[in-house]
Amino acid sequence: MTRTPDKAGRASRDLRRMLRRITALLTGALLLVLTGVTLVDVLGRYFLNSPLPGASELTELLVMAVVFTGLPAICLDDGHIAVDLFTSRLRGRALLVQTNIGRLIVAAVLALVAWQMWKHGLRLNSYGETTIYLRIPLGPVAWGASILCAASSVIVLVLALRGASKGRAEEF
Repeated sequence: MTRTPDKAGRASRDLRRMLRRITALLTGALLLVLTGVTLVDVLGRYFLNSPLPGASELTELLVMAVVFTGLPAICLDDGHIAVDLFTSRLRGRALLVQTNIGRLIVAAVLALVAWQMWKHGLRLNSYGETTIYLRIPLGPVAWGASILCAASSVIVLVLALRGASKGRAEEF
């Protein structure tokens, strides 16, 4: 059974929408937890003279989690920051070629970061590295960041290979 382009396009848009919703919900939940940790820490520090134990470690890990969880969402929206000092006058095919070359470079860099982060996680895990106060293992944290980076790399690569026009990531 062959799919018509319209059905394939609709399925692709639905998949993108679902992935975007999942990343938005995860990132939002992490931001709420981060807000809660900060609130409890500040209230405890100023009103009870007892800050939340390990709050700085939790804050660091949660900020990292928000950044890496939000990365696939940015890639799905094709929302990377771009400076167009030399390319602002490109139109049509030239703009599409330049955009897709940029996407290929971003995909390669994200894949490299994912690979290095995975190796770093292996090292951290082999040392038994943990946070100082709460003793949270850092190897799995690095692996999670690596997986999210790799997923972002795949998303950007798919956008480049599909040749979606700039700002039209819904063609994903």
